[in-house]
Amino acid sequence: MRLKRFLLMGIIPQLLAVLGYGQKIPYGSNPAAGKYYQVNGIKLYVEEYGQGKPLLMTHGNGGDMSAFSENVAYFAKKHRVILVDSRSQGKSVDPNPKISFEQMADDFAALLDLMHIQKAYVLGWSDGGINAIMMAIHHPNKVIAFAATGANVTPDASSFADPKGWASGKKYYEENKNRVWKTTADKNRWKMFLLDWEQPNLTAADLHKINCPAFIIAGDHDVISDSHTRYIQKNIKGSKLWIVKNSGHGTLVEHAAAFNKRVDEFFSQH
Repeated sequence: MRLKRFLLMGIIPQLLAVLGYGQKIPYGSNPAAGKYYQVNGIKLYVEEYGQGKPLLMTHGNGGDMSAFSENVAYFAKKHRVILVDSRSQGKSVDPNPKISFEQMADDFAALLDLMHIQKAYVLGWSDGGINAIMMAIHHPNKVIAFAATGANVTPDASSFADPKGWASGKKYYEENKNRVWKTTADKNRWKMFLLDWEQPNLTAADLHKINCPAFIIAGDHDVISDSHTRYIQKNIKGSKLWIVKNSGHGTLVEHAAAFNKRVDEFFSQH
């Protein structure tokens, strides 16, 4: 979500280290499991683990697949886990000046086709949760069921649990909206900031299009406002809601064991 989520997701690797979540497998930098796929004019970096029904994991803004370091091993016991660096993030480079959630949903659907996967479960965190929702709306034939944690529907102040978060993003936008970014890295960071500053723009009618099973999740002190989480769940027919107690935005890291178990149980029902 906007600047606050953009910055939060950018420090996820450091957060994992500080909290002591060590990685035996270097997710996101594992040549033994990694491969590039040519998708919609760019190369998407993908790693695969485990066997079974396919499970696509989509990370948040400014992050990469290592965001799921506390989840992969658990799900790989019964799933073919597909980790992907979304375009313009991680190892997936995209030189285009603009990016959208619909575009990323198209990427993931095309990726599954290239991998000869008819449909998959989807687990998305933060912007990745929005990606999961977008896939269910725009590519319903590719999604068996999805779980989305920390997603929002609009980019305005209402999406923040703390209004200061949106105010901070607005200040950053006003200070930099006419700036000419010179380096490739700075241009990409600004592009990713604008993604969350301007998007998504989902309506109840959009959410009503979703027919697959959906598990909507957020922390009880998430950066995303509770109203957005409940709005999403209310407008997806038959969806389930879980507000994780004593959790911030990082539900799947802060409460990994409980998160893995609950999401696994949900997927197993469908």
